[in-house]
Amino acid sequence: MAQITLKNLAHSYFPNPQSEKDYALKEMDHIWQDGGAYALLGSSGCGKTTLLNIISGLLRPSHGRVLFGDRDVTEAETAERNIAQVFQFPVVYDTMTVRDNLAFPLRNRGMDASYIKGRVDQIARMIGMEEILSRKAQGLTADAKQKISLGRGMVREDVNAILFDEPLTVIDPHMKWELRTQLKQLHREFGHTMIYVTHDQTEALTFADRVVVMYDGRVVQMGTPEELFETPAHTFVGYFIGSPGMNFLDAQIAGNRAVLPDGTSVELGQSYGAPTGRTQIGIRPEHVVLTAGTGVPVTIRRVEDVGRHRLVRADAMGQPVNVVVPEGMPLEANLTHVSFAPQKINVYADDWRVAPQGASLGRAA
Repeated sequence: MAQITLKNLAHSYFPNPQSEKDYALKEMDHIWQDGGAYALLGSSGCGKTTLLNIISGLLRPSHGRVLFGDRDVTEAETAERNIAQVFQFPVVYDTMTVRDNLAFPLRNRGMDASYIKGRVDQIARMIGMEEILSRKAQGLTADAKQKISLGRGMVREDVNAILFDEPLTVIDPHMKWELRTQLKQLHREFGHTMIYVTHDQTEALTFADRVVVMYDGRVVQMGTPEELFETPAHTFVGYFIGSPGMNFLDAQIAGNRAVLPDGTSVELGQSYGAPTGRTQIGIRPEHVVLTAGTGVPVTIRRVEDVGRHRLVRADAMGQPVNVVVPEGMPLEANLTHVSFAPQKINVYADDWRVAPQGASLGRAA
């Protein structure tokens, strides 16, 4: 296992990049702790697979360094990095049995036969394949093959890191939760450094101890699921995390007050001075309350019943506002305004979170 350090790392697919926009990965410095479970989360094209491929050695960065512990592996081949990889689409040997597929990485390294058997049996139990160990892989379903691929990635105990590139894409939805749970169990049991690439926030938040959110080639925040939800460092994080995401309203900030375009004043939980640039307030739908005549005026567009609660879709001054309403609460015609929990409001300037006066930003490293 190894701590992974990225120093001044950046990458462009152009031979002679001229400006920052030519870089698929903007320059970054990050330290990922030995034994951590990380998820790389972002929309398609944000750079997460590029970053994973640089860490794995499949791609050489345009500049910067990658260190495993104290060892510079920037120019090292993938085989020299002592990692295991699981890709989006299953890679298995159809002519081999399930047992032989799982055992392949261990036999390749000359491990003792009794150790191989014990380890394969253990992994097979974790992925629910102990009953078909003697079957050939050929003819198995795509999700069964991906379970083999996952198992083969996890079977080695001596790896520096295990890298997963959207490994559950072809897995039946019913199995996804179970496999994520098994991956978490494996991490707790053996403490491998794990990096898991996904565009699915549920996968990221349930798998990882720390989630690395990427946007436009940058890591915009690295934090726990709670940090990403409560204090998004960037408006993209607020929008991308949550269902629905955070509400954002343009506002002028003056100390502990936010003034909306129609002149409505909103109390903030803390003082923010007078930040410049495009300033906004952000509030989660869970912390918005419909009121009768006090607060921010809204127009309700529709109501969606999602089972555990109802979601009210409204707008305020032309900007969308979502409100989570508890199941059973009556939605009466006089509910024409919303109020916000002051301590749950975040302030943003040019898309980046502004720290309250006297507090540090805590933007993820």
